[in-house]
Amino acid sequence: MRIDKFLNSVNITKRRSIAQDMLVNGVIFINDKQAKASKHVEVGDVIKIAYLQSQKLYEILALPTTKSTPKSQQAEYIKELN
Repeated sequence: MRIDKFLNSVNITKRRSIAQDMLVNGVIFINDKQAKASKHVEVGDVIKIAYLQSQKLYEILALPTTKSTPKSQQAEYIKELN
């Protein structure tokens, strides 16, 4: 699954266009490498979002099979590492 679709489907970003904009501006990293929108993510990857004066780390636990998931099920797909 593409990183921009993943961020949107697990409710890290509200819209896919926001995720794409963050990727263009270079604030999203996968396993400490700057990510492009076409980058595919896998279970076990660590996503770092560095923006403003803070950063957030997420570990991918599972990939969603649907386009969107309820926010209540977010913990099944990602684990925040901060």
